Amino acid sequence: MTKPEFRIEHDSMGELQVPADALWAAQTQRAVLNFPISGRPMPRAFIRAVALVKAAAARANTALGLLPADVSEAIVAASLEVAEGRHDAQFPVDVFQTGSGTSTNMNANEVIANLASRRLGRAVHPNDQVNMAQSSNDVIPTSIHVSAALVWKEALRPALEHLAAALQAKEQQVGHIVKTGRTHLMDAMPVTLGQEIAAWRTQVEKGIARIAAVEPRLLQLAQGGTAVGTGINAHPDFASRFAAEISQLCGMAFKPNVSLFEGIATQDTAVELSGQLKTVAVSLMKLANDLRWMNGGPLAGLAEIALPALQPGSSIMPGKVNPVIPEATAMVAAEVIGNDMTIAVAGQSGNFQLNVMLPLIASKLIESERLLANVARALADSAIAGFTVNEARLVEALQRNPILVTALNPVIGYEKGAAIAKKAYAEGKPILDVAAAQTDLPLDELKRLLDPLELTRGGIKGGTSGGG
Repeated sequence: MTKPEFRIEHDSMGELQVPADALWAAQTQRAVLNFPISGRPMPRAFIRAVALVKAAAARANTALGLLPADVSEAIVAASLEVAEGRHDAQFPVDVFQTGSGTSTNMNANEVIANLASRRLGRAVHPNDQVNMAQSSNDVIPTSIHVSAALVWKEALRPALEHLAAALQAKEQQVGHIVKTGRTHLMDAMPVTLGQEIAAWRTQVEKGIARIAAVEPRLLQLAQGGTAVGTGINAHPDFASRFAAEISQLCGMAFKPNVSLFEGIATQDTAVELSGQLKTVAVSLMKLANDLRWMNGGPLAGLAEIALPALQPGSSIMPGKVNPVIPEATAMVAAEVIGNDMTIAVAGQSGNFQLNVMLPLIASKLIESERLLANVARALADSAIAGFTVNEARLVEALQRNPILVTALNPVIGYEKGAAIAKKAYAEGKPILDVAAAQTDLPLDELKRLLDPLELTRGGIKGGTSGGG
């Protein structure tokens, strides 16, 4: 006999066919049929968070005397299997679904109930037991916070710290080298590579601090508010007990939201976090574009550095090598900036007691965190760590940089300095040679005043005599 392709399941709306080998039941199947939109299921990190919510809820309900211990143990074991990723194929519901995420919540309830029933040897109910003291309206907002917090803790923060460390190591390696600074893409006063790289590192470190500053609100959970924030059908102590259980499961200090109503009705914390992710994206795009400019050439560009050669750069031009990691970084930044706009629009879509774009917020927030984490490591390991410096090119540019005459302003005055700079540029001569011919300053004094390394240290190098 051939194995049946479908089985019959039912919910409050009636019966329908479900694939015979599926762990889900009727409500998930309805969502699969209703939302054939993007082909993108909810992110793995989010499904993990929902499963952890179910495990913590079961433990809390048992501690409060509402759920039998054996049922709770079966639910927790099943939930942890889901959290570990052992049943990812059983979560097919599209991101673009009901705005509360009810379909994903019921998908989790049905899969966990099925697994728990097998383990227990009798039926576990997806609504009455797996979803006890819960609503999609608090489970999904809670899972947004839990998933975002875990991805930050486990992936994004370590990746950004790794990038900051790679930049610090490169500072120490090449930081003593002096180069021409640039403002408006035009030659400016000299800086050291250490100073330039330190600015990038500081951007990354401030980005870490900005995201970390969101944590006090990210760690506040809506769980316990149930349908609209009043906590209907939940024990009065459920919210606090749940927070303790989820904290133990995740190794993070979660607590109930100061207002369960706010936690369900809004997604302001997700919008705040996304804004900080956007700031990090902007920082990385700046860093990536600086690398691209510095690497440009090797003959007709700045050619100050050479990024690691990772792959052929052209299908028609032999020998061409492109700055592929900075380009990928810039594209990630563009995506994260776009995601932030999506999250902002979704965040304001809270009508009265419930936001109705929760799955989209979850998807885009996790995507932004994951993209930034992955590209930060690629940037650190495949661009920053391995680039080399073309010192000869930097020295040549420094010697011919007419802006060095700025250091003579306190001695000879701005107008005379400008005339020297124009003459040096027009004749293609080193600024030292032109200054020696155009002023009565001793050559040793000029060399001291125009020393590029000394100029990176700021301050006035001479008196004001002779100015004007």
